[in-house]
Parts: sequence; structure tokens; C-alpha cells
Amino acid sequence: MTTTFFVGPVGQDVGLTSLALGLARALSRSGASVAFLKPIAQDHSAADRSTVFARTFLQTVPDPLPRAHAEMLLGREDSDDLLEEIVALAEQARSGADIVVVEGLNLSGGNSYAGGLNALISRTLGAEAVLVASMRGLDTGMGAGALGDSLEITARDYDRSDGGGLAGLILNHVPLGTDFGAALAELRRHAPSLAGGKLPLLGVVGEQTELYAPRTGDVARTLGAVILNEGELNTRRVISTVVSARSAPYVADLLRPGALVVAPGDREDIVMAASLAHLSGVPLAGLLLTADSAPDDSIARLCRSALSGSMPVLQVAANTYTTAGRLTQMERKIPLDDLERLERTLEFMADRLDIQPLKGLLSGTAPLRERRMTPPAFRHYLVEQSRAAAKRVVLPEGDEPRTIKAAVICHEKGIARCVLLAPPERVRAVAEAQGVTLPPELEILDPETVRGRYVAPMVEQRRSKGLTEPMAEAQLEDNVVLGTMMLSLGEVDGLVSGAVHTTANTVRPALQLIKTAPGAALVSSIFFMLMPEQVLVYGDAAINPNPNAQELADIAIQSADSAAAFGIEPRIAMLSYSTGTSGSGEDVEKVAEATRLVKERRPDLNVDGPLQYDAASVLSVGQQKAPGSSVAGRATVFIFPDLNTGNTTYKAVQRSAGVVAVGPMLQGLRKPVNDLSRGALVDDIVYTIALTAIQAAQVSKAGETATELPGGG
Repeated sequence: MTTTFFVGPVGQDVGLTSLALGLARALSRSGASVAFLKPIAQDHSAADRSTVFARTFLQTVPDPLPRAHAEMLLGREDSDDLLEEIVALAEQARSGADIVVVEGLNLSGGNSYAGGLNALISRTLGAEAVLVASMRGLDTGMGAGALGDSLEITARDYDRSDGGGLAGLILNHVPLGTDFGAALAELRRHAPSLAGGKLPLLGVVGEQTELYAPRTGDVARTLGAVILNEGELNTRRVISTVVSARSAPYVADLLRPGALVVAPGDREDIVMAASLAHLSGVPLAGLLLTADSAPDDSIARLCRSALSGSMPVLQVAANTYTTAGRLTQMERKIPLDDLERLERTLEFMADRLDIQPLKGLLSGTAPLRERRMTPPAFRHYLVEQSRAAAKRVVLPEGDEPRTIKAAVICHEKGIARCVLLAPPERVRAVAEAQGVTLPPELEILDPETVRGRYVAPMVEQRRSKGLTEPMAEAQLEDNVVLGTMMLSLGEVDGLVSGAVHTTANTVRPALQLIKTAPGAALVSSIFFMLMPEQVLVYGDAAINPNPNAQELADIAIQSADSAAAFGIEPRIAMLSYSTGTSGSGEDVEKVAEATRLVKERRPDLNVDGPLQYDAASVLSVGQQKAPGSSVAGRATVFIFPDLNTGNTTYKAVQRSAGVVAVGPMLQGLRKPVNDLSRGALVDDIVYTIALTAIQAAQVSKAGETATELPGGG
């Protein structure tokens, strides 16, 4: 039976959409299958914002009823018809879902019916209400007592005669510096539902100005600005606004990453200051020239490299005072195409919600008893497991900007203790230019000061290969080789590289110095494919060009064990262009033999093959092509017959379906070394570091088991 949570507002401007979607994200992390429903569109526009945003990470999101249609039914006093249509939408959302998050209507002056209708919909759907209240007014004179009174009135509207109907409360927009303890005590005094525990507190969300940072392109569209230089118009964000009321020396310290500089074009000192900041590596949000003016030609020529580079340059006709006023009045809603800001907002909200009190209301949903690995659950799993591992990971590309940001995030979240291999002064300069604050505890190791101590150990390891000291000294000039030696000697637990190096540059030193793990015949790789409903494992799509049957069996076993280690129940599909005995040929026979070897060597694994991809992944096709198979249509681990097929398929799925692919994660090495795509985003690096830390913990555990049980007995 599906459990339904209705997210309803207490008052206006509570941030309902962000928190409804944040709740859906938090519940998805727990492993449950979550659907989303906005029963009635919030406004009369063609696209409902909540629905559009929910579809970026949830599969089951029905279209809402048009607001005009709902108002027509209400105007005709046909509320029963309206509720029946909403029930039909809810049933559509509940199909195959364990939990449905239903977002009510925001309250505004134009929909006075919304408050009562929200409570009616919640009761009709048998939902448990999660109420959202804003504390934004507490710092402007509105007392917590008045908010408590409103909260109690709203709670009574949702309360059912059977004692149910209320799931919890989320307090949003808590101003910085609020005496929260005193405010909460006052709220409880005026809201018995909160004080008596009938309305558990599920989360407290403070103001976070960076969540409201618009892109410079959004500013240009709002102001109707002329774009003099596009630069990185649609990726840079406005974190602060610098209005040139005074001369350059007084604003220089304000020219920080994310600053939008607003000045008339004839304020050449400000134009030059912004240009210098840009050329110094400070990623300003842009330069906005007011009063329809431009700098003198001589100044424009002097600043040409800055004014024609990556810094956006805009121009408006209004004066500076009017423009500054319009900037402060910009709408805070997330634009429909700003998925980066949406993702950051959802993660921020989900991180601040406690869903534990909600679990007692769930109607026996299986995924909360048996973990289902959805993409949010997988990412959450990576962070939690890597925190528990507490491993030290070396990053040879220590002065690469994305790598520095990832290391800082890993430090802040406790994912791993990162070691940046680079000259400290270079790391600090890059970090400062990117607006990144380096934690004092973040370890930065200057390669020049440590290379010498690895020459002798490296010569000893590679003496049989004819390695001499001069040769070792030359090879250790490569930071990847240096980091690999640190890993080989046990000074770090794992290595991540590849943001600027090729796969060969990363893997070759590992094969030479780390070697394969005991019992591993080869090194292979997997990608974790974050599909809409679950995470799948693809192997091998990065290392082995044309494995034979024995090698293919090794890859399958390694991939299945990796899947299980990361919380994914392995059901292995050995892929081919033929299912079962429907086709013949050398390639099919190779896959059939590999399948037999896996069953022989690991009878505990659930494996089937040869299977075509559709027979492995689509239940209806699998039942038709491979009836009786426990893998067909339900596969979680897909083993490709060769590198050409695997690499082509993973990239086709990744790009065509907009699927995130985490990896490649290398398997079969004695210690974990992982490669990155050179197009990797900061988050990709963070999750690869997390993967590496978890692998290191597994290596440690395997070593302890071997020590405790000599001879394998």
C-alpha cells in the first residue's frame, strides 16, 4: 500500500515547492520509490514549475489539472468532481510507487480558496500532512506567537477524526542570528499540536543567500540588457552586487568571485578595476554598464582582453540607482532551465530534513525494509560509507581547479582525507582565484620536497625490470607515478586521477607498482549508471578490448562483487546479440562459455546469458525471450562482450538519456586507483573519491579476514 504525504503551507511565501521537492529527494535517498504530484497547477502558465522540476529526478509525475479548470469547477460548486479528478491523478501517481509526495497550492491574494482546498485534498487522499511555515518575519517584528496561532489553526484543518492527518512540520527561512530556542518555545506555547508531539519537527532550514544566486544571463533577461560580451553569461552567478558609488580603491576589496559590478560606462576607474580583477583570475559575475554609456575608446582598447573574454559585459539604458533597485527586486524563483541551481537547492533542503519520524507512518513499504538503490540513495550511500571508512586519498592533479574544489567538499563532508600533490603556493593561488577557501587541515604536499625518498623503494620494486635510479628519478617527476608510489607503500589508501591525464597515464603506473589483487587474473572497470529509477552496473567499458571467455567470467564476478559492495543486489546479464540459443557464432559461444564459468566458479551468483540488452532490461521482453529466467528483465549488472560494445553503449545511454555515469571504477587492483573523465565535473570527482575510500575500506577488511583466517580456512 502506498503512503501519501501532503505538503501544505502555513501562510504565504513559505518556500513550498523547494521543500516539497526536497522532501521527495530525502525520501528517495532512503531507498523508497517516490512519485510526485501537484494536483492543481499553481498558476495559468503552460508549464507547472513543480511538475517540471520533479521530472528531473522522479519518473512518475502526472500532469496537474489546469488552474482555470479547477477554478471553473469550484465556481460551479462542483468540488466533488474536482476531488474525483484529483483522486484519479493520485492513483496514477501511486501506481508502482511506495510513497507519493503531493504538493498543495501556495497561498496568495488571488486564490483565497487555497487553504481550505489544500486541507480537503489532503483528507480526501488519506494523506499525512507535512506543514511548511516561514519564520522570515521574526526579524521584522512578527512574533513567534502569531505564527504559532496560525500554525495551530492550519493543523486543525488537516487533523482527522481518526487521530491521523498530521505528519510533521518544517520551519523554513529562519533568519540568521535568530534565537531559535526562544522562538521555538514561543511557537510551542501557541501551538499545542507542536508542543504535544502530534506535529513532529521534521526540519529547520535557515536562510542561504547562495541558493538565490541567479545566473548573469537571468539578470540580463530581467533588465532587458544589451549583451556587449557574452562570455560565460549562462554559467556565472551573481552572489553579490557592487554598485560604484565611490572610486575604485573603495570597491577593490568587493571584487570577489560572483560579484556583479554595476557602474556607468564613463566610470573608467571601475571598468579598469573590474578588468584587472578578471585578468587576475577572479571569476566576477560580470560588468553591468548603466545609463546607456560605454568607456572611452582608449580605455576600451586598454581593457580589450578583459572585456572580450569570459567575463560577461552588459549595458542598460537606466541609470545606476534605478538599475540597483531593479536588481534587489528580482524574482527569487528558480528559472525552469536552471537545473544546476535546482539540484543545489534540492540537496540543501534534503540535507536539512529528518525523515525518521515519517517512517512510522509508512504502510509497510518494501524498499524501506529491503534497500532499493535509487540514484539519490546511491549518492547518499557513497557519502555515508566513505565517511565511515575515513580513508586517505591522494590526488596527483593537486593544482587543478576542479580537483581543489572537490578536495574541499570532501573535507567539509568528511568523505575522505585528501592529499593534494602540488606546490602549496600554486594550490593557494588557484583556490583564491576560484573563490575557494582552503581549510587549514587540508593536506597539501609539495612533490619537490618528497620525490627523493621514493627513488630507492621504486628501484627495489622494479629492479627485475631493469629500473635504475636515474630512470626512477625521471619517472617520479610525474605526480601520478609519485602518488602511486605513496599508495604502494601504504602511505595513502587510494588514488584518483584523470582530470587532466589520460586513462593510460593513470592505469599504467598502477599496473606496474600496485599490481593485481590476490586471486585477480586481470584489472577491469565498471560504470555506475544512475538511471531514473535505479542504479545499474556496466562492465567492462574502459579497460579490456576483447576479453576471452575466461576473462569475461572474471569481469562478471568482479562486477557482481562490486555491485554487492555498493548495496546493489547483483543479477548478472551476460550480453550478446543473441538471447539463449536463438543465434549462433563465435561471439555468442564466447558469452555462453563465460556464463557457464561464472556459474561453475560462483554458484552463489544469479547470472544468465547470452541475453540481448532488451531481454535483460525490459521485463516484458525478458519474459518473452527468456521465460523462467530470474535475470531477464531484472538485470542490475550488465556485462558487455567487448570494450567496443561496452564503451559505445554506456556513452549512448549517458548522452541520449541524460543519465549520470559514475566511473570508471577499476576492479582487481591490490589497492584502489580510479580514473576520471577529463570532462569530469566537481561532483563527479567528489563521488569518485568516495568510491575510492569505500574500496579502500573493503581492501582493509579483506586483509583483516585473510590475517584472521590463514589458509582461507
